[in-house]
Amino acid sequence: MIRAILFVALSAQLLPAADHLLKTTPETLAWGYYWAGAKPVLTVKSGETVEVQAVSVGNPMTLERAGVAEADVNPDILRIYKEVPREARGPGGHPLTGPIFVEGAEPGDVLEIRIKEIKLRDPYAFNSTGGFLIDQFPAPRKTRIIPLDREKMIGHFAPGIDLPLRPFFGSIGDAPPESMGKVNSAPPGIHGGNLDNKELVAGTILYLPVHAKGALLEVGDGHAGMGNGEIDITAMETSLTGVFQLIVRKDMHLTWPRGETPTHWITMGLDPDLTQAARICGLETIDFLVTEKKMTREDAYQLSSVAVDFDITQLVDGTKGVHAMIPKSIFK
Repeated sequence: MIRAILFVALSAQLLPAADHLLKTTPETLAWGYYWAGAKPVLTVKSGETVEVQAVSVGNPMTLERAGVAEADVNPDILRIYKEVPREARGPGGHPLTGPIFVEGAEPGDVLEIRIKEIKLRDPYAFNSTGGFLIDQFPAPRKTRIIPLDREKMIGHFAPGIDLPLRPFFGSIGDAPPESMGKVNSAPPGIHGGNLDNKELVAGTILYLPVHAKGALLEVGDGHAGMGNGEIDITAMETSLTGVFQLIVRKDMHLTWPRGETPTHWITMGLDPDLTQAARICGLETIDFLVTEKKMTREDAYQLSSVAVDFDITQLVDGTKGVHAMIPKSIFK
């Protein structure tokens, strides 16, 4: 029923015309890592747009045990699990599309990623228990299939419980410094990666520090929606297609990822310790206000306390995340 009613409608969604199309295939996959030594699967010029297809983190066996018929599993997921050998996967578990080499990007630059559009590829999402309160919910993990209504942009969690959909990519990152080697895709870091920041929907911008020539961008871990914290370690996990405009910024220099929405600037802090993540985010917020708004450090600190929301991005990726929402409306 899910497939008959929704799959055709979802597959017919139209995306803005892009300069390049990058599909999910065994040859265009970086499974579970960000790495300065990875071979690019696409090269683009600064300013060009790329339509990127990405699959969810759900493996076919998990989906089928939860009630998804094999015929309803995204064919790209079936193919990569069949054709990509286990030794080519890891150390993390995210199938990421890329890497994309952006001409002109050099270490010390910033890659501006304009998220132009995001569309659902599948008529369902899934959620599995685990994460922050795993001691309260021992194995076996429960996996719930959440039917997605693309027309109404609603997820049917349970009878009487419908969830608004705000699709975003949990993982958007570039290569870490070469000295870090092949980095696990699970914990986010200075390269971005598994940020799980639900604010990064269509119409927003992510700014990533560049650490390797060409930046080597990878995208994946699609979510139909999520609550801040992602407390059980999964969101509404699903496959997505996104359109991104990639711009090399020689005039920006960042230590940590930042974001921008039509209404807010976003600073981020990441650390295995939640308190340290909050501290980094606070210092990043002060730095933004001093650098961009020409405030004193003391004034920026005070404004951060009275006007800026500091939210727990996620608690479950090993490296925890805190992000600050700085409202644009307060600046005349």
